[in-house]
Amino acid sequence: MSEVRAGIVVTGTEVLTGRIADLNGPWISERLEELGVEVAHILVVGDRPDDLRAALRFMAGEGMNLIVTSGGLGPTADDLTAEIVADFAGLELVLDEAVEEKIAKILRGFARRFSFDEEAVRAANRKQAMVPEGAIALDPVGTAPGLVVPADGRVVVVLPGPPRELQPMWPAALETAPVRELLARTTPLRGYTLRMFGVPESEIAKSMREMEAEGVALAEVEITTCLRRGEIEIDVRYRDEATSVAEAVQAGFADRHPRHLFSLDGETIDAQVAGLLAGRRLGLAESCSGGLLAARITNLPGASAYFVGGAVASTPIGR
Repeated sequence: MSEVRAGIVVTGTEVLTGRIADLNGPWISERLEELGVEVAHILVVGDRPDDLRAALRFMAGEGMNLIVTSGGLGPTADDLTAEIVADFAGLELVLDEAVEEKIAKILRGFARRFSFDEEAVRAANRKQAMVPEGAIALDPVGTAPGLVVPADGRVVVVLPGPPRELQPMWPAALETAPVRELLARTTPLRGYTLRMFGVPESEIAKSMREMEAEGVALAEVEITTCLRRGEIEIDVRYRDEATSVAEAVQAGFADRHPRHLFSLDGETIDAQVAGLLAGRRLGLAESCSGGLLAARITNLPGASAYFVGGAVASTPIGR
């Protein structure tokens, strides 16, 4: 089976400037990885036609089979994603009367309830119902329909920006024929996470060099490391054909770092401490930590089963 690679384009000047954090890119990436799709790029662009065109061309040039966009489907002048994607795919925008009627029903109630200008509402309705010819329209969750657009051998999935609209629309996008055909070419993407404490990343790099020198084909798996809260996370991703290599990597780290490796399944120190506290009652008295220990312990769901309470007291210097 051939590999399916995907790129994600998040649109919105408010996202680009940091006024709104991008929640859609990571969420879509996680969903695609669950399906065995390799996500190669996430781009954030402002509400500028040339920048969106450039992002789509970049994705095409990088060989992305699937491009997912979020945002730019609203009724205002700066919402141009459908128009730009149609141009990218070489398709004309046409009015989808069925979509127009669905949006009209949604907007009609708002217009009456809030005394909106019905003519303005009707014009916005018509703009959002313009879809690339031959594209598949996805029923709106809010007022913006999504789109699945065939584009010269690749597929562009166009989704709205608000996560509360994008996420419920995702299953419908996956059920369309163009997306199903792409996903039929994927193989499962496996993975595991190792966690270590008290070892520098330089030692992890040294261990990987040693494994490679011993004949472990590290190039057949993807290994990423991240230092977080004093713990080193080692993520290993692989396809079924590289299972033996992934197992050799896990064994190689376990053999070289028995004192530092505390989790083979991704479980954090916090979760392991929570397991040890099950059936017990814990109270804390903190000074220099300022309550941070209690905050970390209670950050996990179910902590009230073992955490009774705590007190934070100041210790004057010199006493």
